[in-house]
Formats: sequence, structure tokens, C-alpha cells
Amino acid sequence: MITRIITLIISIQFLPSKFYSIDVKIEFWDKQRKGTNYFNKVPSEAWFSDAKDLGVEWVRLTYDKWDAAYHDFLIGDASSYQGLIEEDLIKLKEVIHWAEKYDIRLVITPLSLPGSRYRQNNNFQWDLRLWDSFEYWEQAIQFWIDLVVELKGYDNVVAYNIINEPFPEMGMGVREHVRPGEVSRFLDWYDKIKGTPRDIYQFYKKIISSIKKIDSDAVIMLDAGWYGQPGAFCYWPEAFNDQNILYSFHMYEPYEFTSNKNFKERNNYVYPGNILFGDDTIYWDKKTIAAYFKPFLNWAKVNGIPSNRIVAGEFGCMRKNEGASHYLNDIIDFLNQNMFHWAFYSFREDEWDGYDYELGKEALGWKYWQAIEKGENPSIPRKDNPLFEIIKHEFENIKSKN
Repeated sequence: MITRIITLIISIQFLPSKFYSIDVKIEFWDKQRKGTNYFNKVPSEAWFSDAKDLGVEWVRLTYDKWDAAYHDFLIGDASSYQGLIEEDLIKLKEVIHWAEKYDIRLVITPLSLPGSRYRQNNNFQWDLRLWDSFEYWEQAIQFWIDLVVELKGYDNVVAYNIINEPFPEMGMGVREHVRPGEVSRFLDWYDKIKGTPRDIYQFYKKIISSIKKIDSDAVIMLDAGWYGQPGAFCYWPEAFNDQNILYSFHMYEPYEFTSNKNFKERNNYVYPGNILFGDDTIYWDKKTIAAYFKPFLNWAKVNGIPSNRIVAGEFGCMRKNEGASHYLNDIIDFLNQNMFHWAFYSFREDEWDGYDYELGKEALGWKYWQAIEKGENPSIPRKDNPLFEIIKHEFENIKSKN
């Protein structure tokens, strides 16, 4: 009998991973996880090696900036989805294997869906067709069915983030910002659009149901509306009765401070300090951040959502803005105190250096950009500095515990 048990154990150990990985993906999220975002234009294996060296546990991976075989990477044409593009799928799987090699978990995150083309790939025009037509809902659902069929066997793909920063509220008379923590405008708006193509809750409900038919153990990450505002969860009728759902928000508020606009236009907003938010100038500090999140925290509590099912999918601050270090410290402290998962924006992005904290506050300089214009590949002067030390310290804590 003992021999049979030992033989059975050995046999199970050497089964293909898809036969013994049930619930492994959701178990990854049972304790707080810290990661980063990968929005690069050119994917490279070296990036994953560097992320591993930093201590990154997981990555929100988007592919919409990569060179596509046709107009839109992987989906072919956001105006008429006809199936996954094989050449693009091969590239995506190659990158997934790179991450697997360095033991990094991935959350697959499209910037585009059928009927909602990523703005930078759409002549910087907002594409609202997904939120105006049930026809595009069906195309988006079919896209996700096709993608899950292809990726469900990859154990390091630990969640599907349905769409990055959705905006069904746009153009509907519901203001993006009023006061920190004010969400009544969302409730009034939802009563008017319930059951229409703008109803993101029902959109997610249909996609979740479709994915679960393909992979009942799939972990699904849902961004809130208005670009991932935490308060935009508060108009949802209820949370989903599924422990494999992750609720994700993004945090760049107050945007007038954190954005490149503050530096470029010399607005001189400093954190902590008085900063424009909506129509009013408000003093932003750690207490204001807590007030901003309070309605969402209440909603999560009422709906029984534990902290290990809540994710800060993005947060950050333009590195040259005065007070960036203080802001990053306060945001990370808030997230850690609540034991939320998080992914900072961003690590070694190859398109823009504004959120590359390894550069500190220093400009790259005219010689660097002159070399870029000549088609050269100049080295980037990344180094330890007080700003990056805030991020680095978090991952050193992870490595010391492992």
C-alpha cells in the first residue's frame, strides 16, 4: 500500500503542469504581491531579466504598442474582429515564455478591444464604439474567448485584465472629478444608463461568464470606469460572487500634480500642497488620499471583498515634479497598510522617460535626444537615487523574506 502511494505521488509530480495547477493562479494572489507595468514598444528578454533582478513578482503586460502584422496587434482590426492574428499570437507567447524563464507572473492587459482602439493608435482620438454598440460587446467577448483558449495552459499567466482604463462615462455628462471621495454623481448616472451599452458592470458580467465556460479557474482582473477611478466601482449593483475576481483601480490623483503637464506647463504644483482638483484647489496630503479612497473602501467592505482581491494596477508620478518622492511614499504606504496588491508605473519604459525613476529628477539632456534623432542607441544613465530607492526598498523587502 505504501509503495502504491509513493508511486502515485511521483506520478503526480511529473504530470504536465496543466493537470495539477488547479487554483494555483488564484493562490498567487492570496498574499500581497508587488509588481510593475510593461508598456514598452519593443519587447525584450533582457527587460524581464532586469525586472527579476529588481525583485518584481508580477507584471501587467500590454502588447498594443508592438509592431502588428495588421492594423491592431492580435485583434487585426478593432473595427471588425475576425479572429486572433497568428503572427502576433506567436510573438505574445514568446514574451510569455521569457517571463516564465525568470519566474515572473503576468496579467495580460489589452489597451484595445474591438470597438475601443487604443487612443495612441487611433490618431489620439477616443474610440467609444464599444460603449455605444452591443455588436462590439459581442466582438470583444469573442476576442476574449479566443485568447483564453490559447493562454489557459500557461501557469505564469495569473490573470486576464479585461481592458485597461475603460471610460464608458465619457461624453455622458458625468464629471470625472468633483471632490475627493464624492461619488454620488456616479450613482445618479448609472440609474440612467443601466442596461445600455454603457453599462460596464453588465459588460464585465457577460465576459466573465464566457471566459468561465472556457476556463472555470481563470482569474479575471476588472478595471473600474473613468480610467480606473476607485470611486467608479461604487455605482456597481454588487460585487461578483466569484473569489477569482480581482478589482483594480489606478491612482494618479491629483492628476494636475502627478502628470507631465505640471512640469511642462510650469504649473508648479507641489505635493503635499494646494492642487487643483475639479473646479477647486484642495490641499492634498496623506489624509486627502485616504478621503479619496474612503467610498471605495466602504463599498468593498459592504460587498465582502477582501484586501487580497484588490489591486492598484497602476500608480505613479512624473519624476521631475516637486514632491514626487513624498507622493510615492504616501501612496505606497497607503497600499501597504491596506495590503492591496500593486504595480508601479513604470519600469524602464522605452518610449518615454517621465516615469523612469532610476533617472531621478535629472533630464536626459540634449545630447541624448540628438543621438536618438540620428538613429543611435545611446545608453540611459540609470542609477540608484533617492526617488528610485523608494521603489527598490519595497522589492528588497520581498527578496529578504523569500
